[in-house]
Amino acid sequence: MNLTFENIAMVLLVVLTGLSSGLCFTWSNAVTTGIGRLDNLGYLSAFQQMNRTILNPTFFIVFFGPFFLSLINIYVFRNASSSIIWILTVAGGIYFLGVVLVTIFGNIPLNELLNKTNLASASIEDLKILRETFETKWNQFHFIRTITSIVSFLLLLISLSQISKNSG
Repeated sequence: MNLTFENIAMVLLVVLTGLSSGLCFTWSNAVTTGIGRLDNLGYLSAFQQMNRTILNPTFFIVFFGPFFLSLINIYVFRNASSSIIWILTVAGGIYFLGVVLVTIFGNIPLNELLNKTNLASASIEDLKILRETFETKWNQFHFIRTITSIVSFLLLLISLSQISKNSG
């Protein structure tokens, strides 16, 4: 593989999408199921701290990078076969709709609700209601993110094989 702009852009897209889908899978498979076993205060406190910690430059690159790199790759490969363009467009669209938009309009409002709550002064009943309001909805939105990020990643792997086949 030559170190061309096209190849670097594609590799970065695949790597960041893979990291994003791995992050989503890990949260679904271990993090949310693990903290789901905690009592209400433990669960809400742990989730509150994780939400505050994850908002960092590395996360933003891994999370938003695939969307922007999808646009770049669609442009870069605009003269490639129609199947490559189609796969890149579908992968980028699925990622944008199922990961980015679901996060912005689904998970973030729930995270903000949790973040603004003073858990230390909340009553046992308030904690129970907050968890009931938060947990199931958040996990449903996250399930969508997990599935769509994995599908997007798999489509990108297919596009790599198509690009390799067309250049070989």
